[in-house]
Amino acid sequence: MSLKIARRGRIPPFIVMDVMQAAAQREAAGESVLHLEVGQPATGVPAPLLARLAEEGAGQAMGYTVARGLPGLRRRIARHYQETQGVAVDPERIFATAGSSGGFVLAFLAAFEPGDKVGLAAPGYPAYRHILTALGVEPVAIPVGPETRYQPTVEVLENLGARLDGLIVASPANPTGTVIPPAEFEALIGWCEANGVRLISDEIYHGITYDGVRAPTAAGRADDAVVVNSFSKYFCMTGWRLGWLVLPEDMVRPVECLAQNLFISPPTLSQKAGELIFEETDYLEANVKRYAANRKVLLEGLPKAGFGAMAPADGAFYIYTEVAHLTDDSVAFCQRMLAETGVAATPGLDFDGARGHRFVRFSFAGQTADMEQAVARLTDWLPKR
Repeated sequence: MSLKIARRGRIPPFIVMDVMQAAAQREAAGESVLHLEVGQPATGVPAPLLARLAEEGAGQAMGYTVARGLPGLRRRIARHYQETQGVAVDPERIFATAGSSGGFVLAFLAAFEPGDKVGLAAPGYPAYRHILTALGVEPVAIPVGPETRYQPTVEVLENLGARLDGLIVASPANPTGTVIPPAEFEALIGWCEANGVRLISDEIYHGITYDGVRAPTAAGRADDAVVVNSFSKYFCMTGWRLGWLVLPEDMVRPVECLAQNLFISPPTLSQKAGELIFEETDYLEANVKRYAANRKVLLEGLPKAGFGAMAPADGAFYIYTEVAHLTDDSVAFCQRMLAETGVAATPGLDFDGARGHRFVRFSFAGQTADMEQAVARLTDWLPKR
């Protein structure tokens, strides 16, 4: 007898994870792979931090923490906002989470009811819509393109034709890397406040911007907004599974109750590492300089290889490029590219169900030599395919 499987699990896969699996299988077979598919820094946390963590943690049981996270970590995050953004954030409004993914689950559960409608840019991070769908919340795609630098604007929202309960913005964005200019960001905050729309601001790529661009934060500027951030990207702690939320005061206790029951607490060791990583500014900024060099390699090399128009990559570590002149199936294109060149990239269909078949995302979070080799392989391959 076959028992039922709940509809909540019938969501699309996270395609980039499937690409990672295919790349791993190729590597296991002894084939070369250049990993431009996943948004994961090539470097982990610095060795001195690991040594200090081992020394300070020796003999400790590493038991649960309170659901909100270690007080020292939350105070250090608050200090980070003061130092980098010039805004004061009460540590009591900061909530440590099991990665930003855990943060999104908690935020969505606390902010939205089943049947609510939440707007999100297309292209955009696929897990937003998949988590919302699993929770019974309706994701409303907001098609955006080069005319708005792949970001929603007040004008776009006014013409959307849908009554929203929430709006998710990401700046810098995945997959495009675009940053919302400060004036437009303030306008979006004002629009949400005027229309009773809960703003969810995804800021996990903060700290990674180029050419003097700065990404504004909703923390300290929008009382009803939820800010989601992570230690995975700028802080190079992907596998440590640690993130944080900045919550409106009236959401702190509901999120705490949810977290107590769903997660108990984020990993204790990860929280201790998170507090220490703020002291590694030189190391982290050196990584950003490497991303900038990688970005330059791809911005110059991909068009010469034959790829099309690219979104303006203000931040993060992605190039979102058009391939409509090369294929009408970005999934098949990426599969063939991996099989024939060893270059792994993510199909745009992961980020935009309507138009993503015409786009591919390349991650430049790896080593510069890999970016140069990828461009060389693709330059040789595209004319022959």
